[in-house]
Amino acid sequence: MGALWNSFEKLYTVLAVIPLLPFAIVLFGYGAYIQNRKKALLMAMDVSNIFFVLCVAGLFNILFDNRFGLYGILLFMLLGGGLLGNAQFRKRGSVDVKKIFRMIWRLSFFAMSVLYLLFMVIMLGRVVFSVA
Repeated sequence: MGALWNSFEKLYTVLAVIPLLPFAIVLFGYGAYIQNRKKALLMAMDVSNIFFVLCVAGLFNILFDNRFGLYGILLFMLLGGGLLGNAQFRKRGSVDVKKIFRMIWRLSFFAMSVLYLLFMVIMLGRVVFSVA
């Protein structure tokens, strides 16, 4: 049982460090299964977003030497949900929570992928210039 758990931990570590890998796996695997590229892309975004969030939070914690990464991301997601919910309530008179959650989740995918690229470039630059 310990060997199975260790292999699961290693697999999760690889997927969390390289969040583009689960995106590609879900995009091509699910796309081949359902034969619909748009649905496969949306599913790949939804699944890989959790890996992007965790990786960006970890990179933020390492770069800025604190423990606020994940909490900050969740705070911004909650604030964005509140603002979008307020705008939806003013426009329609009611709030569709499922629609707001899906919108925030997909918007955070784009924000996390940009932050992932930015933080990885900064970390790689830090490693290259600290060794030289």
